[in-house]
Amino acid sequence: MARILAIDYGKKRTGLAVTDMLQIVPGALDTVDTKQLMSFLNDYIGREEVERIIIGEPVQPNGMPSENLQRVRQFEALWRKAHPEIPIEGWDERFTSVMAHRTMLDAGLRKKARQDKALVDRISATIILQDYLRSKI
Repeated sequence: MARILAIDYGKKRTGLAVTDMLQIVPGALDTVDTKQLMSFLNDYIGREEVERIIIGEPVQPNGMPSENLQRVRQFEALWRKAHPEIPIEGWDERFTSVMAHRTMLDAGLRKKARQDKALVDRISATIILQDYLRSKI
């Protein structure tokens, strides 16, 4: 089996998470500058086998698209053109940032650690991936 990779796409930073080879356990991978995302992913898929990419699609609590959704859709189109062999699938990411902060609180992280936006992005990507994996059970 190959890994499944999740993306929490942001205007400045993007959080990444990935499964183990058996697609059972999701874990945080990295946070990268969004401008470097395609380069990072090209390098990663050169080293690791990735079956599918799940990308968080930001929508507001009322279901309306957020301002970042257009950027996410542009990245999806760019990915599909560059890598048609690895499907990319949008996933509702509502409340993942809130859940990431809750996870950090529950883990007992101090305030300074909870203010680390890169950590929040990685945790959010991991939550997106967990949600996706749960839906496949």
